[in-house]
Amino acid sequence: MNFITNNLNCKMIQSIDQLNIPIMQKHHVRILAHCLELLRSISDDHISLLETEDLLKEWCNNQSRRLNDQNFSDLLYEQLVLTAKKLNNFAQKIGKKVNDLDINDLVYLVQES
Repeated sequence: MNFITNNLNCKMIQSIDQLNIPIMQKHHVRILAHCLELLRSISDDHISLLETEDLLKEWCNNQSRRLNDQNFSDLLYEQLVLTAKKLNNFAQKIGKKVNDLDINDLVYLVQES
């Protein structure tokens, strides 16, 4: 599997940087946006993000091979699964599909936390 590891484009990064929120919240939005884009690239439109755990585990293992660090893979996988669950719960709460979340939704999620 050759998944793109950096899915945030310059336009998205610039739009986050221009938000009128504290810098720590911007950072949190950037992390969530990156995770969301990564999860979108791994998942199929016909399955939920939570059903992609095997693909996610494989992606993390591939990343750890590049760094020769299995502990990194395990930690990254654990964090991405938690993030996928958080995004899924939030999407259900606001009546959207996870793949339909946008920057405004992520800002709302961060500000609500």
